[in-house]
Amino acid sequence: MAIFRRIATIVAVGTAILLTGGCGEKTENSTPAAAVPAAMPIFQGESRPFVANAERPALPALTVMDATGQPVDLASFKGKVLLINLWATWCAPCIREMPALDRLQADMGGDRFQVVAISVDRGGMNEVGPFFEKTGLTALPIYLDQKMASMKAFPLKEGLPLSILVDADGREIGRLAGAAHWDGAEAKALIGWALRP
Repeated sequence: MAIFRRIATIVAVGTAILLTGGCGEKTENSTPAAAVPAAMPIFQGESRPFVANAERPALPALTVMDATGQPVDLASFKGKVLLINLWATWCAPCIREMPALDRLQADMGGDRFQVVAISVDRGGMNEVGPFFEKTGLTALPIYLDQKMASMKAFPLKEGLPLSILVDADGREIGRLAGAAHWDGAEAKALIGWALRP
């Protein structure tokens, strides 16, 4: 019986601490637990959430190739909200995610928004071209990074795929590691939030 009284006391004390705001004094330098901009929609990937970047760093300098072998500088997209996605044909979560990115580009892509899916396959078009054809991807432009410079520009902590949402001024809003349903209502709400005036 004494053990139940001790457990009840611990629970009561824990509840009191939670209700009064925690242990110790709050200082004037306290910061909020999450640096998420106001009203940003929450978006959950298959295994991880979209995480806002409070520092809003500028896009790194990065040049990739298009399907014809012409260089494309990421800076050339300034003025558009971007969803940059690093992926590869040998990455199972990437393969699952690519049709959703294609549908997102078909539904929302245009003058103000662009999905920039960058393949890091070393085989370039020899691997990516047949994959696009087999999978039926038609809305996404092909971008290639055979030297994997994008993986240095956007360091991977959890592996591929990695999606980075960038505002029209070329600053990172946040990122999501792992696959996600980018064609769903929650993802589109996040993109819409990034497109707001």
